[in-house]
Amino acid sequence: MRLRPLAALSIAAVSAVLLAGCAGSGGGTASGSPTAAAAADLCSAQVPSGAATDAVTVSGDAGVAPTLSFTAPLQIDKLQAKTIGKGTGTPVAAGDFISYAMTAYDAVTGQKMGDIGYKAGQLLPAQISASSPLGQVLGCGAPGERVVATFPASEQGAAQVYVVDLLSVVPSAAWGAAQTPAAGMPTVELGDKGAPKITLPGGNPPAATQIATLKKGDGATVQSGDQVLVQYTGIRWSNGQTFDSTWDKGGVPTSFSTTGVVPGFRKALEGQTVGSQVLVVMPPADGYGEGEINTKDLKGETLVFVVDIIGAQTAQTR
Repeated sequence: MRLRPLAALSIAAVSAVLLAGCAGSGGGTASGSPTAAAAADLCSAQVPSGAATDAVTVSGDAGVAPTLSFTAPLQIDKLQAKTIGKGTGTPVAAGDFISYAMTAYDAVTGQKMGDIGYKAGQLLPAQISASSPLGQVLGCGAPGERVVATFPASEQGAAQVYVVDLLSVVPSAAWGAAQTPAAGMPTVELGDKGAPKITLPGGNPPAATQIATLKKGDGATVQSGDQVLVQYTGIRWSNGQTFDSTWDKGGVPTSFSTTGVVPGFRKALEGQTVGSQVLVVMPPADGYGEGEINTKDLKGETLVFVVDIIGAQTAQTR
C-alpha cells in the first residue's frame, strides 16, 4: 500500500500515518487472539531497508526521544524500514495492541518535526497487523525494538524520516490490582480472557449513579476530553440482558472521547487510571433519559456497565 508522509502536520497528528488501517478505533476485524501464523505474517510484512535508511544515523537509547542525523535533502524513493535496536521477549503478533513512540524529521530540510509517545498519555495503544503501516515498519519486533523508517514524498507533502520505538504489548483487558467489592452493587465474574459476567443484586435500582473500582490500574489518570481505549459490557437493570459489549464483537477494544458519551459513562471514566476496571450503575438521568421501558431503545433504563480502561490519550496531543 502507498503511505503518505506527514509534511504540514503537527507532531501531535504524526501518528495518523502509522495508524491508518489499524483496528484500535473499534472498527477493525483483527482477532484479539494472535496466532503463530499471525506472527509469521507480521514478520514478513516489514518492508526492507535500503540506501535511505542506511544514510540515517540515530543517537540515543530506545524509549527515549532520539537524535537523527543525515545529509539533507535525503533522497527517498520508497518506504524503507531498518531495525537499529533489537527488542527482547516475545515478538508481537498481528492482533496485538502495542504502545509505541516516534520521532519525525523532514527529509528535505533535515529539521526535527517533533516526537510523541515518550510520555504517558500521549498516544493510544494501537492494534498492529500485516496490512497496517505500523506492521510494515515494525514487523514482528519485540518490546524495546527501535526502527528507522523513511517515507517518500507524495501529493500530501515532502518526504520524512521516522524513528519508531516499540515500547510494550498492552493487554486487551484491565490488568490492575483487584479491589474490595462494593457492598450492594452488582457482582462481576470474569471469563478466561477477561469478559465480564454481571449479576444484579435484586431489588430496585439506585436513584443516583454508583461507581466502584474493581481493579486499580497503574497508568495515567483519565482527564476530561481524553480519548480512551476501552472494553465494556452493558446490561439493562430491568431484565439483566446484555445490550452491547465489545467482548461480543471479537474482544477488540474501542475508542472514543470521554465527552462523547452519556454522563454516567463519562463519570465512570474521568479520574480513573489506565489499567483499571470500573463498575458503574447509572439511572436514566445519567444514561439515555426517561421514557417507557422497551426493548427497542434504552430510554427509561437503569444501565450497568463494566469498563476496562486500556489506554488514554490527552486532549492536548490530538
